[in-house]
Amino acid sequence: MQYPEIISIPNNPALRGQAGVVPDVVYSTATGQDLTLTLLMPWAVEGAPLPRRPLIVFVQGSGWTSPDIQYQLPQLARYAQFGHIVATVTHRDSTQGHAFPAYLQDVKTAIRFLRHNADTWGIDPERICLFGTSSGGNTALLAGLTADDPRYKTDEYADQSDGVRCVISCFGPANLNTLIAGHEQEFSQNPVYTGLLGGWQLDDVLRGMSPQLEIVPGKACPPILLAHGDRDELVPFAQSEAMYHALLDAGCRAQLIRVIGAGHEGSFWSNRLHGLFADFMREHL
Repeated sequence: MQYPEIISIPNNPALRGQAGVVPDVVYSTATGQDLTLTLLMPWAVEGAPLPRRPLIVFVQGSGWTSPDIQYQLPQLARYAQFGHIVATVTHRDSTQGHAFPAYLQDVKTAIRFLRHNADTWGIDPERICLFGTSSGGNTALLAGLTADDPRYKTDEYADQSDGVRCVISCFGPANLNTLIAGHEQEFSQNPVYTGLLGGWQLDDVLRGMSPQLEIVPGKACPPILLAHGDRDELVPFAQSEAMYHALLDAGCRAQLIRVIGAGHEGSFWSNRLHGLFADFMREHL
């Protein structure tokens, strides 16, 4: 019998392109609840020293409630397969009595925790990208623009910096004042937003939650990539466009990707978009 030719390929001793999951890593207990993150780790050669790899800290959009860290895991896996470590983090839920800036403090604590444990996982603490979607994009922008700001520093891992090398925000609210203009009463009655307010004044919280208002000419800021669908009805494209202009006007390095015809999530995502994100990370990490 004539058999088809056997296909022969080389093996992969460096384990390139392979990744695994480390779930439910507790990064904080000081808030009275376990706050966790999930790691996506490139496979390491057994017995070999861990190489130092860049880190992506990802914040899933949740409307400032509790992030579903499973939602983007399949997409995030590609970055681990490219050789990055990815940490997708949870934070406290505003509807459970955790007012602003709890969610921001939590994400900053996660960054400091990961730096503190850099040797354990082979993280390069100088190469960290903060990446978020929707409310997570808002968090990424705020955290990137307020590196080591004492307003948001907590006691956990206080010897570590929460600064990052670069930021990616996908359809993240940039200016809460313009976002809710004309809808202030509706905003103040929504349980998510009443939770964010806590005992604070509405104007103070809106200002604090607005990364566009943290831009100061001459103040150092990391390179920022914004991406937004121009048919987004939840967070209008104008939010990222105004943020982009404000960053450039202040002398910051910024890029804006307009996804034609895309709304919030869904058709916003594509291989082309992920490729542009990967290019941005390669440039800055």
